[in-house]
Amino acid sequence: MNLSQFLSVVRARWWVTLLVFLLTVAVAVGVSLVLPKQYMATATLVVDQLRPDPVAGAAYTGNPSPAFMATQIDVLKSDRVAQQVVINQHLMDDPGVREAWAKATNGAGSAETWLVERLQLALDVKPSRESNIISVTYKAGTAEKAATYANAFMQAYLDVSLKLKVDPAKQYSNFFDTRAKELRANVERAQSKLSAYQREKGVVIASDGQIDVESSRLNELSSQLGALQAVNAGAGTREAHATSAQEVTNSPIVGSLRADVTRAEARLQELTSRLGDNHPQVIEARATINSLRGRLDAEMRRISGAVGVVGSINRQREVELRAALEVQRARVLKMRTAREEGAVLLRDVENAQRAYDAVLTRLNQSSLESQTTQSNAYVLAEATPPIEPSSPKITRNAMLASILGILLGVGAAMLLEYTDRRVRTVDEVSELLGLPVFGVLPKPGGMGGLPGAGTLALSPRGLFGSLPAPRKEA
Repeated sequence: MNLSQFLSVVRARWWVTLLVFLLTVAVAVGVSLVLPKQYMATATLVVDQLRPDPVAGAAYTGNPSPAFMATQIDVLKSDRVAQQVVINQHLMDDPGVREAWAKATNGAGSAETWLVERLQLALDVKPSRESNIISVTYKAGTAEKAATYANAFMQAYLDVSLKLKVDPAKQYSNFFDTRAKELRANVERAQSKLSAYQREKGVVIASDGQIDVESSRLNELSSQLGALQAVNAGAGTREAHATSAQEVTNSPIVGSLRADVTRAEARLQELTSRLGDNHPQVIEARATINSLRGRLDAEMRRISGAVGVVGSINRQREVELRAALEVQRARVLKMRTAREEGAVLLRDVENAQRAYDAVLTRLNQSSLESQTTQSNAYVLAEATPPIEPSSPKITRNAMLASILGILLGVGAAMLLEYTDRRVRTVDEVSELLGLPVFGVLPKPGGMGGLPGAGTLALSPRGLFGSLPAPRKEA
């Protein structure tokens, strides 16, 4: 069928097309008027993955990943969020909800599960393109209900997100608290073992610095003993040669007496040469010399005795230093031995303390995280009751029904045409008979000589008008 044939069929059966068109539009408009009105309210959220963690101090870099945004969408659509809406709105306490559940399911299953499914059917969650904003849309029979439940789903998502963040922190906090108590007991046991070992050995497990102090004292005593031994070795020689000892030589009294003896001997020689040996002055001079020499010898003997006393004191000091050196050596050896034996206990205490400090740090961090009141999602705009219903849209439905009515009307006309086939154009006569057309005569009462407008076609086999077309053989 070509275009002219198609137009002739539509023009011949225009009443069928018009009837179907009007019926389709009327049904669509009638159904739109009968259907209950539905309202849609939208709330928007900002999911921020880049905000630094105030507890851990970690900052995220880069844009939110698609997987992260898809996870948030799935959380919003999850049963847990819908159950949180049921809890927040106290829907299970509404007798009407239970009556509707009993009527719809005959009491089968759970009322909460049925209600959750009903809430999820009216929910629509969409992320914005290339941003971290999520739109939460809810459809309900009234504008107030749509806005209320859109905001309820938004708040339920915030509550669930916070719980998903806080609950693991609480579990970790409980775990670290238990572990901290165990590690603290370990520290106390290790410290008790170390203290018992120190009491048993009668020493303190010193640090390396304290051992260095004791070793320095040992070295100092050893140096003092060596110096004193050298002094005592020189003192023996001085005692054997007291007259030439340095103490005697350096004594001012001995020097003065020696000078007096020298002067007295010089005067004696002068008097002897001048007066003779038996002169009273010569005899007096000799007595003076003898007296001075006696005083000199007495002073030298006193100084020599003092040198011996000093030597005796030094030798006693040497004995004391030697004893102190042995005591200090024994102390250092004992301290080193005790430290080597107690090093394991000391390391146990240090390791237990480090483990306890590390767990205590994590415990404090987990405790702070478990007390946080802010998730990574924030309310951008709350839903407000819409003024116009979202459905049904009468104008849109009427336009769609018009297009559908035209298509159905044309289809109905073509269907009738195929069930009651007519020859409507000159071309169809020539095509069906396989003969040329000599001329076209106007049909009586027709509209002139226009082909297809009530015409008669003359062919070599006769005259054909608007008669049923002959059937073609297969």
